[in-house]
Amino acid sequence: MVRDQTYYATNSMFLIQEFSVDLTFYLHNSKHYRSGNPTRSCLERAVAALDGAQYCLALASGLAATLTITHLFKAGDGILCMNDVYGGTNRYFRKIAAEVGFDVSFADLTKLELLKAALKPNTKMVWIETPTNPTMKVVDIKGCADIVHEHNKDIIVVVDNTFMSAYFQRPLALGADICMHSATKYMNGHSDVVMGLISLNRDDIYERLKFLQNALGAVPSPFDCYMCNRGLKTLHVRMKQHFKNAMAVAQFLEADPRVDKVIFPGLPSHPQHELTKRQCTGCPGMITFYIKGKLEHASTFLSSLKLFALAESLGGYESLAEHPAIMTHASVSENERKELGISDTLIRLSVGLEDEEDIIADLDQALAAAHPKR
Repeated sequence: MVRDQTYYATNSMFLIQEFSVDLTFYLHNSKHYRSGNPTRSCLERAVAALDGAQYCLALASGLAATLTITHLFKAGDGILCMNDVYGGTNRYFRKIAAEVGFDVSFADLTKLELLKAALKPNTKMVWIETPTNPTMKVVDIKGCADIVHEHNKDIIVVVDNTFMSAYFQRPLALGADICMHSATKYMNGHSDVVMGLISLNRDDIYERLKFLQNALGAVPSPFDCYMCNRGLKTLHVRMKQHFKNAMAVAQFLEADPRVDKVIFPGLPSHPQHELTKRQCTGCPGMITFYIKGKLEHASTFLSSLKLFALAESLGGYESLAEHPAIMTHASVSENERKELGISDTLIRLSVGLEDEEDIIADLDQALAAAHPKR
């Protein structure tokens, strides 16, 4: 200890000067943070390994990842997107990408015959989200990738893997060209980071995306990368518990007479349950259900929750609930919401890591408040 104190006392000026030189270098060369840094590189290597990929790029948000991928193409190129997707994705493709010249179209990609019919000569990218947000439809990734690449091997198939995370689903192994995550959700899992991740194996696409990552500048800070890397260390433990809790909640809701319908891919009643078992190793904490009644019943239910917080986010340790029609998907037109089944009685849950009995008790009392006994 004495030796250490002596060392720092006699060398303190040198250490301060050395730190100042490093700090000054980065302050005057801040573009180096945008081009890359050791913390971001560490995160990108870790996520690449989890996704079974050769490469990964970290971006400032999930939508920043979507933006960066779309910049691979030019005005006039065709983008085919799953019709039921995250509201921000829908808004970006419809109100921004389409406005600057991209030929954007939407189709129900759970039906492979509709995918075939929707492909055009100018199609350059097919965007899949599975399970979908918020109606939890499951898309056959391999089936879609096979059809798209048979039609044109140069079309890039992108899968938004946010709901499943790398723990439950690996799109690249099923034929996708790019796997994208909003790491804000399950990959980080602690509701304290906003980030997007892009994983892939193709050298040519990676080089173009790497250039765009730097040129567009939508990159995460080193500290956010550190935090996300921390979150990954518990990914396997968290996802197992999310699945366990969500299954218990889904079974409870499905048996409750105050609920019209439950949509959870882990239930045998889900239309794509068998597909889910083939391409996934489990399910996240995302559950959608229709409460009996009208908007007022959904509103009363949501306002009566105590353990669940009312919030648009998902995938964190805490349980969250939201009303898609007036929250996450408010930017989707009323007609489109009706077509997708996003009604006034649709409620989306992100089941967290709390005690299973506490979660169900909270849902039970909120349902009772919405439907008091007469």
